[in-house]
Amino acid sequence: MAETLVRIATFNLENLDDDTDEPPFEARIATLRPQLERLEADILCLQEVDAQHPVKSEPRVLRALSRLLEGTRYAGYHVTAGDAGSPADRHNPVIVSRWPIAAARLLRHQLVPPPRVMLATADPASEEATEVGWDRPVLHAEVALPGGRTLHVFDLHLRAPIAAPVPGQKADASTWKTAAGWAEGYYLASIKRAGQALETRIAVDRLFDAEPDALIVVAGDCNAELEQTAVRIIRAAPDFTGNPALAGRVLEPLEEAIPQERRYTVLHAGTPVLLDHLLASPRLTERLRDVAIHNEDLTDEVDHPDGPSPVSYHAPVVASFVLPEG
Repeated sequence: MAETLVRIATFNLENLDDDTDEPPFEARIATLRPQLERLEADILCLQEVDAQHPVKSEPRVLRALSRLLEGTRYAGYHVTAGDAGSPADRHNPVIVSRWPIAAARLLRHQLVPPPRVMLATADPASEEATEVGWDRPVLHAEVALPGGRTLHVFDLHLRAPIAAPVPGQKADASTWKTAAGWAEGYYLASIKRAGQALETRIAVDRLFDAEPDALIVVAGDCNAELEQTAVRIIRAAPDFTGNPALAGRVLEPLEEAIPQERRYTVLHAGTPVLLDHLLASPRLTERLRDVAIHNEDLTDEVDHPDGPSPVSYHAPVVASFVLPEG
């Protein structure tokens, strides 16, 4: 039986944009392009890809990404930022695939309505509930693999654990007036992050409803470690649900195959944390060949000089699978 080697990677490029001179875009290319080449990926799940607006009357385009991929193995790959007519100006999830992308869509409140919350610390107080919407969509693409199989790829960037605004509670962009106001903002951020994870999980479950042996990978910057709420929601492991009959719907975190001392994608004030993940369905996991995190030269996201840096403070994660064709 013929087999296909499939390499899937996730990488937060950290504000990829060529509309700014700080840092020079050529410095970003010089730093990021070797990292992308080293991955030798068939499918790239990228986060924080900004879009440019060279002609105001025309849709935004992924010019910076195109410039980054020029001259690399990815130059002729298929690229999608979803089904929208124009990418967002900032922080798009983008999938770059060696194989055709049969369909792609953005998920943002299609499956989970935005919660409504009565704010406790807003000033002035309001008797109206506030809608808590997600900051970014999740990108779902159907990749047409050789031999006729479909690989479902979810590319996501969940809300960071940074307090969301609360009316009347900030003195300026970086200063909160009260600890309680900050705490409520942090609570709102956790709702956003968990909500994005829930919408992803529901989309995955619908795929399993239609095809129990579906090939699914959820990739991206979850802004959460393995045992934190958002990742647990996406994983839905049997020891979480208490139901062994749901074992076929678990998404396995592939990073667990990496030695503990190397299992991190971000350095935060000297502390290694695992925020970027590749989670795979059972049928995909059983075909796993290897997985790696390229964190040898990772720069601490806190301990760096003032001003924008050409590096990404995230390490890419890459996994290889050997899949039968047909």
